[in-house]
Amino acid sequence: MLRVAVIGGGPSGSCAAEVLAKAGIETWVFERKLDNAKPCGGAIPLCMVSEFDLPESIIDRKVRNMRMISPSNREVDISLDKVYSEEDKKEYIGMCRREVMDAFMRDRAADLGAKLVNGLVTKIDTGVNRQGPYLLTYSDYSKGEASGETKELEVDLIIGADGANSRVAKAMDAGDYNYAIAFQERIKLPSEEMKYYEDLAEMYVGSDVSSDFYGWVFPKYDHVAVGTGTMKKNQTQIKELQVGIRERAKKRLVNGEVIKVEAHPIPEHPRPRRVVGRMALVGDAAGYVTKSSGEGIYFAAKSGRMCAEQIVESSKGGKRIPTELDLKKYLRKWDKKYGTTYTVLAILQFIFYRSDAAREAFVAMCDDMDVQRLTFDSYLYKKVVAMNPWQQLKLTLLTVDAVARGLLKPTGKYSPVPSAVRNDDEVNKMLAISTIKGGIKVGNKSKS
Repeated sequence: MLRVAVIGGGPSGSCAAEVLAKAGIETWVFERKLDNAKPCGGAIPLCMVSEFDLPESIIDRKVRNMRMISPSNREVDISLDKVYSEEDKKEYIGMCRREVMDAFMRDRAADLGAKLVNGLVTKIDTGVNRQGPYLLTYSDYSKGEASGETKELEVDLIIGADGANSRVAKAMDAGDYNYAIAFQERIKLPSEEMKYYEDLAEMYVGSDVSSDFYGWVFPKYDHVAVGTGTMKKNQTQIKELQVGIRERAKKRLVNGEVIKVEAHPIPEHPRPRRVVGRMALVGDAAGYVTKSSGEGIYFAAKSGRMCAEQIVESSKGGKRIPTELDLKKYLRKWDKKYGTTYTVLAILQFIFYRSDAAREAFVAMCDDMDVQRLTFDSYLYKKVVAMNPWQQLKLTLLTVDAVARGLLKPTGKYSPVPSAVRNDDEVNKMLAISTIKGGIKVGNKSKS
């Protein structure tokens, strides 16, 4: 019987393990931090809820309102009540805490028969020409000891679902990729402010919050996730950019208290090699995060499932060991299905995030109802949306306008957006005493 090791217990690894376990294939899932919370906005598209049979219990908030905030603090509201229907309210963006969602998906795979190992793989012997069998050396932490117990396991095939710093990718010489840094603070707010964020998420753009991405305020169960991202070349600026998103949103976050600080690398494009021998990469390890939106959860889960489905098919339900050529069929299917999506979003990021003038035009563009519908149809349902000739013409003109503005020298000063629940006089008095408590250091003193 085929033996498979899935290294990494996030959405990609859990979905792969679930498919393999259902097929009766002997499967091990290695995850060192079972309570780990990846620094992530935690937004999932509606189609993921049904496609991956996710219960409502893991969804903290059903967001139906998005607010885009430009470099000059112009606000554009996007309401799914207007884009779709105010009556049925079936469309929404799910906001999740990764530690909750990941644990559910991982435990489901274990319930189906996958062997969940609380362990860290420290060495991979890949055999002759990386063709296996593969000998894993790992530290087993199941007994709760700090050092872990050294163990070994031999398997026929490996799925690398171990994130941007993938050990599997190094073992298979998958090649490097450019990456971004995500930085996030979880900020607990008083109930008044949390009520405001009940079904609202905010996205901020501007060179003060990110030179090549965006900042966000996403609601969770009892707090908001406030973060930003930037490319590797700008990683030394990441805390300054976090200060930027804090400043832009500080009147909305007054009286907040940081309860967790997180940072993590996020891949910017697929690795040069994603299958070598009988080793395959999925999720962040493979580089499946989109530009422009930074979305990765759905694509992680989908890639894990597609890879495992190919293994089940090629192994005839675990009766034979798939070859490298067998595993590469998964890559061809993946690239055919999603290659265009990645290319288009990379182009959009290049166009709209190049300057503050372009970002202003981008936010203005988001005020158009056709743009909103096309965007959310594509995001929520992961489908290619057909446009009529008028929509195509309008979208082209709006894009040309954004490009033209992007060539201009950025102008404008920044000021924090108004409080959502208090008048400015009241907020300014509060800010004179203190602002967000805890978290990163701002200037020479901590915000406390």
